[in-house]
Amino acid sequence: MAAVAVAGLAACTASKPGPEGTAKALATAIATGDFTTVALSGATATEAATERTTAYEGLKPWDPRVEVTDVATTKDAPDAATATLTFTWDVDASDTDWTYTTTATLARVEDTWQAAWSPFVLAPDLVAGEVLGAERIAAERAGVVSESGEPIVTDRDVVRVGVDKTHVDASAQDAAARGLATALGMDADAYAARVAAAGEKAFVEALVVRSTDASYDLTAIGKLAGVNLVKDSLPLAPSRRFARPILGTVGEATAEIVDASNGAIKAGDLTGLSGLQREFDAQLRGLPGLTIAATSTISGAARELFHSDPTPGTPLVLTLDTTLQDAAEQILADVVPASAIVAIKPSTGDVLVAASGPGGDGLSTATMGKYAPGSTFKLASALALLRSGMTPDTSVTCPETVTVDGREFSNYPGYPTNRLGDITLLSALANSCNTAFIGARDTAPQAALADAAASLGLGVGGTTGFPAYLGSVPASAEGTDHAASMIGQGRVEASPLAMARVAASIAQGSLVTPRLVVPAASGTAAGVAAASDAATNVASDGSTAAATGDATAAAPEATSVPGAPLTAAEASALRDMMRAVVTEGSGALLLDVPGAPVLAKSGTAQFGADGDLKNHVWMLAIQGDLAVAVFVDEGDFGSTTSGPLLKRFLLAAAS
Repeated sequence: MAAVAVAGLAACTASKPGPEGTAKALATAIATGDFTTVALSGATATEAATERTTAYEGLKPWDPRVEVTDVATTKDAPDAATATLTFTWDVDASDTDWTYTTTATLARVEDTWQAAWSPFVLAPDLVAGEVLGAERIAAERAGVVSESGEPIVTDRDVVRVGVDKTHVDASAQDAAARGLATALGMDADAYAARVAAAGEKAFVEALVVRSTDASYDLTAIGKLAGVNLVKDSLPLAPSRRFARPILGTVGEATAEIVDASNGAIKAGDLTGLSGLQREFDAQLRGLPGLTIAATSTISGAARELFHSDPTPGTPLVLTLDTTLQDAAEQILADVVPASAIVAIKPSTGDVLVAASGPGGDGLSTATMGKYAPGSTFKLASALALLRSGMTPDTSVTCPETVTVDGREFSNYPGYPTNRLGDITLLSALANSCNTAFIGARDTAPQAALADAAASLGLGVGGTTGFPAYLGSVPASAEGTDHAASMIGQGRVEASPLAMARVAASIAQGSLVTPRLVVPAASGTAAGVAAASDAATNVASDGSTAAATGDATAAAPEATSVPGAPLTAAEASALRDMMRAVVTEGSGALLLDVPGAPVLAKSGTAQFGADGDLKNHVWMLAIQGDLAVAVFVDEGDFGSTTSGPLLKRFLLAAAS
């Protein structure tokens, strides 16, 4: 007998409802678990829902998409029909879904079509007592590498240190926990409480230590009562401090990460917890393999219904120069306040160094810090004055003080008296005369100042591909607010990365966009996974900021639009003035640095309450195809605090 499609069925029985409505209601019920709107035979709505829940419990949090792809009957049996149901389970971030079909039998009873309930409609050949379950096969997590392929984050040997409750009597476990905590410099009460709360055979980890970490005497620690040392490996950078605020950390997924992953991450999985490891976690972790089976709850026999192999993660490629990054971190190691060194290659925009000192309390001071740039901003002010018609040789006046709306501005203590009075714009920048720039404020209205800053990249977005604060310059300001802007204070803010970008743009003669992350090839499995990962969002300046709530990923504020393109003549004039900082101004300590001539600009920005003013201190430099910004949160002056750090870095780069 020939089958008749739904359309034909409707024509033959026009006076009676067809089976397609019931078939669609059944498909919806299977997808949602709510069977109250479908007419069933052989089971109540509650019984069907319970059987569906039991069968699918092992596949949480996934639910199938169920569609009716065919409903057929025969001429000889118009009151019976067969519905074909097509299932689609989106089980991972790839384009590969688990799909299958089942059939449902429908019968017309009086004027109502009923679906005969059977577990067979839920999955292929599923019978009573069978349940579905998924087993994930972990993918190999990729590392982080430099563009040359040098490993940055790779598996390194570690030792997990903790109290093993099977190694010590219950009565002595509290003392064992406290003894270990004391040896490791931990909170003894807190760790002892964790040990007490753990299961009777638990290993309660206290600390993970690199095998090469000489600061811990693992031999002595291993001899403490109840202590066990478990060898393992973890994805780690070359050292604990290496770009840590940017790279972030890797560890077992938190409950929050698991809940937000829609099944992509399970408890116990190794995931990125912060920084780039978190932001690019989908790319790095790859795609796990998956086996879905129907298992008998009676005999334990299992039937494989679906299988996919794991896809290894794709390495995250960074532009960091590992030698220079390490050198910068060594230079900052003993700096107590928050500090940073950022180095950019102007010709490419590659971020070679993004080092944050230990005083930043985990914040990526280098890329996310927000500080007044002080006199380093005079590069933007000088550009605005050049655009007003001035040249480096134009005469400006540098008095000891200047008053704006009743507020007195002065030069820095010890400003050279032979550079007061009428001097050139070049000399005003080389010697950082505040009063000369403030005195010329009417020649550079705030809008022109903001535009000049934007031409150098300050406050201008771009697809950096990593969390970055690129600065902020008010578009409008009057009186003392405008005067403060001329010398990089007031409402002007920048990160060390933003100021390194300013120097790089001057060196290159055009706007430079910093690049730290080399994008993964589109179309790869990792690229697909990363594109679907919900762990990142796009910040207002076009860069990406990880949605983790940690300080590294704080979203930037709104930014200005790009300024007028920097011309070759403007860039040349700015470079001449920066060179004068070294030859006749505050950058004289850089005169003997080997290699290409060094161009520089120092900066000091006061902050704090009157009577307790402190200084943010900066130093920028250009040397060949290298642009550098050095920042210290609290110091004396840019040239005396940041200057020596900059010199040490340039010498390291030259070696």
